[in-house]
Amino acid sequence: MGAMRGRFAPSPTGVLHLGNLRTALVAWMSVAAQNGEWLVRMEDLDPFTSSRLHEQQQLRDLAAMGLVPDGPVVRQSERFELHRHAVAELDGRGLVYQCFCTRREIREASSAPHGDPMPDGAYPGTCRRLSAADRSRMASDGRPAALRLRAHGERVAVADRVAGVVEGMVDDVVLVRNDGVPAYNLAVVVDDHLQGVTEVVRGDDLLSSTPRQVHLQQLLGYATPAYAHVPLVVGEDGQRLTKRHGAITMAELADRGVDAAGVLTMLGASLGLCRVDEQVTAAELADRFSFDHLPRSAWIWSDTMV
Repeated sequence: MGAMRGRFAPSPTGVLHLGNLRTALVAWMSVAAQNGEWLVRMEDLDPFTSSRLHEQQQLRDLAAMGLVPDGPVVRQSERFELHRHAVAELDGRGLVYQCFCTRREIREASSAPHGDPMPDGAYPGTCRRLSAADRSRMASDGRPAALRLRAHGERVAVADRVAGVVEGMVDDVVLVRNDGVPAYNLAVVVDDHLQGVTEVVRGDDLLSSTPRQVHLQQLLGYATPAYAHVPLVVGEDGQRLTKRHGAITMAELADRGVDAAGVLTMLGASLGLCRVDEQVTAAELADRFSFDHLPRSAWIWSDTMV
C-alpha cells in the first residue's frame, strides 16, 4: 500500500472537544514517530448537521497544537459515487438487499433475546428473506428502503494495538441509508482504502464496529489497516464526554487561561508523555510515543484540573 499513512476523521458537527483532540494527538504522534503521512478526512455524511464553519474551526484547533495534515482535507460528502460503486460491486455478487424497517422496528427486534451476542445496534435480519411481492408492497406503501449487507453472521477477529484481539459477529450492516446517503461503515472502509490508509487510530467507542468494517474490507478485496482504539475521556461520573455531557473545548479552556500549548501539555500528561508543568511540542511528544505505554483505561476529566 506504499507509505505509512494514518488519518483523523472527525465529523464537522461541532467544535472538537478534549476527547477528540486527545485522539487526534495520538493519531498524529503515531504517524510522526513512523515518518509517515497524516491525513484529515471530514466525515460529513449528514448534510443537516455538518458545517463548513465547524470544519474550519476544527482545523484551526488542530493546527494550534501543531497537528497539520499532510495534504488537502477530504470530505466524504464529495465521494458518494465512489461509495456507491463499492455497493454495486457487492450487489452484483448477491450480497445486498433492501430493508424497509423503521428505527423503532429495529430497536424492538434487536432487544429480543438472541442465541449469539450481537454487536451494538445490530440488525436481526428482519427483511433478509422478504419476497419480491413483499418488497413491492412496501415500496408501494411509500416506505423508503435502505440497502443492507447480507453478512451471514460471520465472526471476525481484529488485532488491535491497544485492546488486543477482539472478535465480534457481523450483522447485516446498512450500506446505504433510506435517504440514499452511503452509511458510515461502508464509507469509512472505501475511503480508508482509496486514501491508502495503513493505520486507523480512533476512540474505543468505535471498537465494536471494527469487525463489520474488516468484513467489508475482506469482501471488497481491500487490505486491512492496523487498528488502535484509544480509551476515551470521561467525566467524574464515568460517562463519556460529549457536547451534551461535560465536554470542554479549546475556546472554553482559553477562557480559563489555558492556551493551545497548555492544552497540548495537558493531553501529553494524560498519556504519560510529559509532566503537567512541562512545555512541549507535538514533535517532542511524538519522540516519546509508543502504543506499548499508552494508558489502557479512560482518562477522567475534572473541571478542577484548570
